[in-house]
Amino acid sequence: MVIDAHCHILPPSFSGRRAEIAQRDATFAALLSSPDARIASAEDLLAAMDRDGVERAVVMGMGWTDRQTAAEANDYIIEAVGNNPSRLTGFCSVNPAWGEPAVSEAKRCAAAGLVGIGELHADTQDFDITDAAAMAPVMDLARSSGMPVLVHASEPAGHQYTGKGRTTPDKLYRFIQNFPGNVIICAHWGGGLPFYSLMPEVPEVLKNVYFDSAASPLLYRPEVFATVAGLAGAGKVLFGSDYPLMDISRPLEQARSAGLAPDVEAGLLSGNAAKLLGL
Repeated sequence: MVIDAHCHILPPSFSGRRAEIAQRDATFAALLSSPDARIASAEDLLAAMDRDGVERAVVMGMGWTDRQTAAEANDYIIEAVGNNPSRLTGFCSVNPAWGEPAVSEAKRCAAAGLVGIGELHADTQDFDITDAAAMAPVMDLARSSGMPVLVHASEPAGHQYTGKGRTTPDKLYRFIQNFPGNVIICAHWGGGLPFYSLMPEVPEVLKNVYFDSAASPLLYRPEVFATVAGLAGAGKVLFGSDYPLMDISRPLEQARSAGLAPDVEAGLLSGNAAKLLGL
């Protein structure tokens, strides 16, 4: 069984409204305004899942800056999950910088069946992820509601790419320290944060933190799977493709070629996400 824990779907109309949405939403402008940037519908994702042997996917939007765009994308995810409850699990997108409106939108989405918050993009959404007071309203709701929070993470070294940003391990670490009771998923291998688990004080701080492999073939060699499983714990690693940035088959092939023990691979590909999300 395979659960893809990091996929993006958007309303089909977004493809034909790129200029309009980019004018009001900074994240869309940064990531999706180019005609070459791939946008996928729920139907596109389900077809890809069938093609690549994926039983379930966790679907989310982006870290929107515009409330109208966020609500439209969240409504689409709610509808898609409702129509495909055995295949799709949904996260809602909000901006902590909105304050109370972010909490209200997350509550609305939770009541409609979405089970997590994300993906947060601190750079384009223009919030300070290390500011405990600014993050507290959304994080407190997430903790009390049992909703994991998925955050975009960036490497402080290496090549540049669209959307890389500056949410590096030092900032993520302070964010995690501020909210020890929250379940947090750091996307893209946490920008390298798991590698600091060799420091004796770090594993306790990361006890409620998971790391997904979204876009892994663009970032690391296959050895990253075994390395992070060994450092952070095999139960803390989630397979994610970052579809439609790339076809699911590419990161899935990388994961399966990583030489993991069968039980570790099974946890990575489905067991860890199933346990975390109660699937």
